[in-house]
Amino acid sequence: MKKIILLLIITCSTILSYSQNTQITQDALNEIFIDLEGNEVTFASILDKNSGKAIYIDIWASWCKDCRKGLPGVKELQNQFENIQFVFLSLDKSVEQWKAGIEKLGISKGQHYFIKLGWKKSAFCKSIELDWIPRYMIVDSEGKIELYKAIETNDQKLTDKLKTIQ
Repeated sequence: MKKIILLLIITCSTILSYSQNTQITQDALNEIFIDLEGNEVTFASILDKNSGKAIYIDIWASWCKDCRKGLPGVKELQNQFENIQFVFLSLDKSVEQWKAGIEKLGISKGQHYFIKLGWKKSAFCKSIELDWIPRYMIVDSEGKIELYKAIETNDQKLTDKLKTIQ
């Protein structure tokens, strides 16, 4: 009996860990980000700017080894899916480090924003339950999250979603 209960608990935990969140909280939508020109913009305005278009979101930082390792894959996806909007959200420690990272890593293609509050205080990061970077998300043309969590650019779910939402 104990083994059956333990098996049920493990099964339920596994199922819940794979569930996909499809909504972003209002606090996250209202959070302020910084664009490359130094303007303050909300996450809602970033989504509005891309209304009617599918969006690939890359949450990254220039200090993150795994993020840098994934960039060639991101560039490949940008070339493969030219009609998808690529939005990069940075968790660098400063605006200066963020901008220097974009230039040094050669990722100027796409839209770039700095997460002003950082990882721990950001309502956006809390809303998406950010526990690792890089983190890749896919948002469809109607603003619904189609893929909530991928951490590698070669994740088959990521490529499959990009193909289906083009």
